[in-house]
Amino acid sequence: MFKRARIAAKSPARRSTFARLVLTALLAVGFLPAVIGSVEARDPLLAYGARIVGDDARTRIVIDFDREPHFSVHYIANPERIVIDLPATAFGFPAKDLAARGLFKDIRYGKMDEDSARIVLTTAGPVKLALAKVQADEAGQGHRLVLDAEMIDKQAFAELVKTQSWSDRASSEGTEAAETTSAIPAPEKAALGDFVIAVDAGHGGIDTGAIGVDTKTEEKQVTLAFAKALTDRLNKEPGIKAFLTREDDEFLSLSQRVLIARQNHAGLFISMHADTLKQKDIRGATVYTISDKASDKLAADLAERENLSDQIAGKETVAEPPEVADILLDLTRRETQAFSISLAESVLNSFKDQVGTINNPHRHAGFRVLQAPDVPSILLELGFLSNAEDEKLLLDESWRGKIVSLLTEAVKRYRAGVMANGG
Repeated sequence: MFKRARIAAKSPARRSTFARLVLTALLAVGFLPAVIGSVEARDPLLAYGARIVGDDARTRIVIDFDREPHFSVHYIANPERIVIDLPATAFGFPAKDLAARGLFKDIRYGKMDEDSARIVLTTAGPVKLALAKVQADEAGQGHRLVLDAEMIDKQAFAELVKTQSWSDRASSEGTEAAETTSAIPAPEKAALGDFVIAVDAGHGGIDTGAIGVDTKTEEKQVTLAFAKALTDRLNKEPGIKAFLTREDDEFLSLSQRVLIARQNHAGLFISMHADTLKQKDIRGATVYTISDKASDKLAADLAERENLSDQIAGKETVAEPPEVADILLDLTRRETQAFSISLAESVLNSFKDQVGTINNPHRHAGFRVLQAPDVPSILLELGFLSNAEDEKLLLDESWRGKIVSLLTEAVKRYRAGVMANGG
């Protein structure tokens, strides 16, 4: 199909028009999620083909684009990764065409924000790109990005990381894209006395999250649908102002999500997820709160996976600064944790006899996305995409409406309790 399609679009103008037609067709048949958005509005690059060959000593990746892509390459340690930054790009090839092999044990690609995309190559050991170049298709039908990776020793890789001028705060064009307040979306201005709630759709962009066992639906789509529905429903309640941490399919780091909630003076933070488990018979909702010590192995494993979100997107691992020994800060954290537990209990009370939950449905672990010291926060597992029955419910609009209504009642009950205690 792609071979004939490439022959049909020889001139640059026809290629651009044809690329949009191909993207539309791919959307229609399900190769691309609808969340990519309007091609006409931003006219992203189209990566319409990919292939990977090689072994554990040398591996080549070739990606076909409808026009010339500008790119940059960076190296990250712990674990070793190669990051390729691109302008806005729609990835239109089947995932199996770029399945990890050879020197690469994991390959991720996707949107970072409205103007950029990223490919993250997690390697099996120290690796460098001996060749990284764009070349025109011999028949003048687009361009291809060619990446030749080869094995190197640890010292050579460490030197690559040390000498590069890039940091994760720089975009592919070298301009600043730091996690600053200028990047923080603000909701419509809350009225004086409004109870402000940050609704966080887990995952997004290059970080797809879990994949459905039957429909192959991506978790990032499920969480955004629930988050939008909950935000809309909460905003119908007098005295409540809810907003989304992300409004479309873009990547947000865990620290960005926390910062968005804090800088918008949220009184609650609700992060929505729908993960997978190896035990496919486990199903039902779970509510998590933060704790230094996990309540059980399931909670610990889940927190570990969720905390890898930044690594999946090719972000540098930055050591957290040591906390200042501050009694007032410690007291604030304790009070916030108590409020978080109160919210979790309110949610589970709403779910009782209405929504199936797992055994011991209130659990806790060290989720980085729940770490705001002054914002009561919960992580809600809506169900598990690894369970066929849960997956059906997660995609059912009427069930989504039921969950949203129950969550709204839980929030209202929590808010009433806080106000009654002088909050």
